[in-house]
Amino acid sequence: MSDRLVIFLHGVGSRGADLAGLGDLWQDALPGTVFAAPDGPFPFDFGGNGRQWFSVAGVTDGNRPERVRDARAAFNRMIEGVVTEQGFADRLDRVALVGFSQGSIMALDAVASGRWPVGAVVAFSGRFASPPPLAATGATPVLLVHGTADPTMPIALCGEAETALSELGFDVEVSNLGGIGHQISPDGANRAADFLARRLTDKGRK
Repeated sequence: MSDRLVIFLHGVGSRGADLAGLGDLWQDALPGTVFAAPDGPFPFDFGGNGRQWFSVAGVTDGNRPERVRDARAAFNRMIEGVVTEQGFADRLDRVALVGFSQGSIMALDAVASGRWPVGAVVAFSGRFASPPPLAATGATPVLLVHGTADPTMPIALCGEAETALSELGFDVEVSNLGGIGHQISPDGANRAADFLARRLTDKGRK
C-alpha cells in the first residue's frame, strides 16, 4: 500500500499530463508516494485540447469567487474519484494537493472551504479566490510558491493569499522566487518536494 498520494491540479488550458512529470522528479524525495494528474472537468473556453477547473471567459475579480463556488461540485467528484481509486478515502491526512495557477486556486479553496482536510497543499503561481462562508480547520500546512516576475499572477497575490490563509488559522510557508515568471522553476519544484517530505508525515502535522 502506498504511503502518500499527491494529486496535481493543472493550470487553465492545460492537461494533467503537463504536471505529471513532477512525480518522476519527486520519486526520490517522496518514496512510497503515488502521483495522480487528472484533467480538469471542463473544456477550455478558447478551444484546443486543454481543460479548465472553471470558466475564464469574462472572468473578473468580482465574479471569480462565484465561479470557484460553482466549480466545487465537479472538483469534488474528481478528487473523490482519485482518492477512492488510490485507496486514500479514509487517509486524507496522507494526501497532498499540488496546484499550478488555476489549479492552485482550486487547491486552496478545497482546504479553505473545509471540504478537503488533506495533509498538505502546495500552490504554485496562484491566488486566493474562495467565496465566503469559509469553514477552514486550519490543520493543513500550505506552501505558496510564487515568482516575483510573474506577469499573469502578480506577486502581490501571493501576499494576499498568505494573509487570508493565516487569518483562517493555516500554517503557511512562502517561497518567493526572484526573477521567476508564471512557471514552475526547478528551484520551486525542489522547495515543494522538500515541503511535502517534511509536512506530509504524521510528525509533520501541527
